[in-house]
Amino acid sequence: MATLLYRLGRGALRRRRLVVALWLVVLVVAGLAAATLRGPTASNFTMPGTESQRALDLLADQFPAASGATGTIAVKAPADGQLATPQGQAVVQELVQEASTLPGVVGAVNPLQVGAVSPNGRYALVQVQFATGGDEVTDEQRTAYEEVGASAEAKGWQVAPGGEVLGGEPEIGSTEALGVLVAAIVLIITFGSLVAAGMTMLNALIGVGVGMAGLFALSGVVELTSTAPILALMLGLAVGIDYSLFITSRHRQNLLEGLSPEEAVGRAVGTAGSAVVFAGATVVIALAGLAVVNIPFLTVMGLAAAGTVTIAVLVAITLQPALLGFAGNRVLPRRLRSTVASAAPGEPVGEETLPVEDRSGFGFRWARFVTRFRVPVILVSLLGLGLLALPTPDMRLALPDASTATVGSPARVASDLTTEGFGPGFTGRLAVVVAGDDAQATAAAVPQVTAMIQRTENVLAVAPPQLSPDGRTALLGVVPKTGPTDEATETLVHDVRDAVGGVKGAEVLLTGATAIGIDVSEKLSDALPIYLLLVVGLSVLLLMLVFRSLLVPLKAALGFLLTVAATFGITVAIFQQGHLADLVGLDSPAPLVSFLPILLIGILFGLAMDYEVFLVSRMREDFVHGETAREATISGMGHGARVVTAAALIMMSVFGGFVFLDDPIIKSMGFALAIGVAIDAFVVRMTIVPAVMSLLGDRAWWLPRWLNRALPNVDIEGEGLREHLEDRTPTRV
Repeated sequence: MATLLYRLGRGALRRRRLVVALWLVVLVVAGLAAATLRGPTASNFTMPGTESQRALDLLADQFPAASGATGTIAVKAPADGQLATPQGQAVVQELVQEASTLPGVVGAVNPLQVGAVSPNGRYALVQVQFATGGDEVTDEQRTAYEEVGASAEAKGWQVAPGGEVLGGEPEIGSTEALGVLVAAIVLIITFGSLVAAGMTMLNALIGVGVGMAGLFALSGVVELTSTAPILALMLGLAVGIDYSLFITSRHRQNLLEGLSPEEAVGRAVGTAGSAVVFAGATVVIALAGLAVVNIPFLTVMGLAAAGTVTIAVLVAITLQPALLGFAGNRVLPRRLRSTVASAAPGEPVGEETLPVEDRSGFGFRWARFVTRFRVPVILVSLLGLGLLALPTPDMRLALPDASTATVGSPARVASDLTTEGFGPGFTGRLAVVVAGDDAQATAAAVPQVTAMIQRTENVLAVAPPQLSPDGRTALLGVVPKTGPTDEATETLVHDVRDAVGGVKGAEVLLTGATAIGIDVSEKLSDALPIYLLLVVGLSVLLLMLVFRSLLVPLKAALGFLLTVAATFGITVAIFQQGHLADLVGLDSPAPLVSFLPILLIGILFGLAMDYEVFLVSRMREDFVHGETAREATISGMGHGARVVTAAALIMMSVFGGFVFLDDPIIKSMGFALAIGVAIDAFVVRMTIVPAVMSLLGDRAWWLPRWLNRALPNVDIEGEGLREHLEDRTPTRV
């Protein structure tokens, strides 16, 4: 593979104008397609095969009037008992009439007629039924709904529209641009050249632009959740910068060794580019592997992110060499350009002039310290990661609800007002669908079901049934005493299902946003160990191919597990338990969003393998060329520490920029990815890995002969390329 990429890099540089033009054409075409074909994103999470989803499908078929989105308008009167007065009742009636005439609304229910009034006569809940699902509600309809009640508010009443219709895409603003700015500063410091830093950033932005435009163009035919584009942007930008950084860094080293720009680019793409292709492939495989969980929205999220990573890899190995051809020696710091230009063909500039090669630099000093005190370093690192992982067993998963929305947002105001007047259970009401073979069977089953549910612990109230036009389907509302993400509510869902399972003559199904969230979370929790085992097994196999070793892949896989456990622990401590929540702008601690752990495993796996290959491949290269195991470990760390540090800081900056978004899902994803990269790069790969490698010594590279013969040679490290080039003499152009 290295030889093929070497030729690709040289070809891209020779035809750099054509390569740049082609990518710009692709960017423009993708942008036009996105502008004309873009469709809406979805905010709902469906789970085929679960009871809650079967109930929704049944409602859509037999009770279409109840299958649309619902809204709940929380109303608060200026004083207790005011809802019982003629003036208060007139205000409520006017509000109900206004809500029922909103665009897209089928009707609104007067709370005074159905008893949806608080005991103190101050709070009321107006139920609003929309004709379509939440994702089909237009922005105009949503805006009109959010502005309802202006007349009541003018009289001193508080009106807070809420419910599942208050969806929409998370907004991308200036906060995450701060992460990109920090990444640019890291590039400038790393390269010492504005040209190299700017070109690397430009390369990554073009790749992200193409990937995101293509994703939005497909959104017209593929249903994307609102978080899928954010994940794709987050990951595509981070890996795009990192991959370009790796290739540019190796190209600069080659220039300082006296190679011509064309030869330097070819070898950079052949060596560092091989690591980029491998790292990108691992990320893509891990993300595409989310399909095995068999959850549609998660599959789409994984494939969307995998698509942007694929584009980032293609841009790095084709567009980056072309841009390097335009830059020439300007990718070097100014003080080295004249030295390189005056050097004889093939004459290296000298290690003393290149900071990354300075054997007295921090990377070499750190490697010597770690290898010298390897046992204490390993023990301290394991102890620290173990302490960070302590909260992990307490992790709870759930889909977010309005109670965790940003303080002051319409959804949060409505949720807080509802909780204030009626209790937390009214924000997570359940729906029970009773479907009989005929109207008589349904009528006979409804009283039984109602009685069974009322006897279930933690049930606050059961609303009277609503019947479909043919009387065959009934819909009962169930109000729990606890909130939608409370552990007691999860227990209640299972208790209700167990209680009504024996009703004869009718099918009884439990659904609602709360039940759907519980079903999604449980299925993801069940799939998490299987997916983790799949990813760990894949890492061992891939690294065995790369390093021709048994112990190195096992060490890498165990390190990855340490990263995952510690990352989960910190995330649980902050986002679920609320420790130091103010530091990340978290208003309300809550269970982690249900798909975060499995996404985190898939993404961190690829990034961990990226750093592993970049550091350990140089160790193996030097070991094969005659250095002792300890010397090879120090050399690999010394040469790779600067670039891996820069890459990790860039990843952390990009991911960390998303922590400042208000959306709790994106906030937790950005934080977990940023802290996971920090742990894996600085604690596992740059501390534990060299310590363990020096402890293993020559045994680290042992592989049974039969297995060595059986494994294909993928040549990630470029050994075949070195053999191909060893008789060639580089010339300057």
